Amino acid sequence: MKHYILKLVLFCGAGLMGFSLAAQELNARVTVLATRVPNTVNRSTFTTLQTALNNFLNNRKWTGDSYTTNEKIDCSFFLNLEAAGEPNVYNASLMIQAARPVFNSSYVSPIINFKDDNITFKYVEFQLMEFNENRITGNDPLISNLTAIFGYYAYVILGFDYASFSLRAGDPYFQKAQNIINNAPDGRGINGWKAFDGVRNRYWLIENMLNTRYAVMHDVYYNYYRLCMDKLYENENDARAEMLNVLNILDKFNAENPNTMINQFFFQGKATEIIKIFSKAPPADKARARELLIKMDITNSARYKDELK
Repeated sequence: MKHYILKLVLFCGAGLMGFSLAAQELNARVTVLATRVPNTVNRSTFTTLQTALNNFLNNRKWTGDSYTTNEKIDCSFFLNLEAAGEPNVYNASLMIQAARPVFNSSYVSPIINFKDDNITFKYVEFQLMEFNENRITGNDPLISNLTAIFGYYAYVILGFDYASFSLRAGDPYFQKAQNIINNAPDGRGINGWKAFDGVRNRYWLIENMLNTRYAVMHDVYYNYYRLCMDKLYENENDARAEMLNVLNILDKFNAENPNTMINQFFFQGKATEIIKIFSKAPPADKARARELLIKMDITNSARYKDELK
């Protein structure tokens, strides 16, 4: 509740009259893409699935807090399907994106931009979207896996959003996501929930955020959003200095904990934003930011070399 009192103070200028205090937390947009599924499958199934997933995310209360409509978290899910070789079973990739508003502006800053390639589930048109975070697996693990995955990412989005407004405020939602991991469906073709399923999956993301050894990452998220992005339009120089501080913290973290998932996860979707902020920096700060970014965000290293000269 304190977290969203803070949000209320930050964004009250947007106008709150007429909004319900009982609104759900997510403003989610789910898109189901089925171009890789044979045309022998009834196409209405995918429209029904898309509607069901939108309702699942947007009509469920995920927290005990009260949200106004303008406080809802904007997020998008792109579920790209292909047939798995048995009736009503699909393999898929899921792209999850979420953004966070920046104080005193109309700008929204990306907080999550992640692709999960370990999606397998069963869906029969009009099946109920049943979900209980404490008792996930029903009679068919492949059916349960669908809502387990979307429930997990709902809590991940909440966790990072809360963490960006108040230090360690995301922990209750990371713990709920971990509870889903601990109770996740298990069966043929189901991956992404266990440590041995890969080095960058649902298990490792939450492990990193709840691992006390990596606690500094909570400071990174809070400092980046509250002390940098939210102050950018008030004092650009101070905000930029704080962002450089965040990069230095990340550099030390990565030196002590190389190849963690959370480092890659943090940088995904942020290159354009960071480049824009440092493009006006003093030469020494720009050079330091460029050096750190090339080292830590290898995917975008060419952009940093070219655009932060």
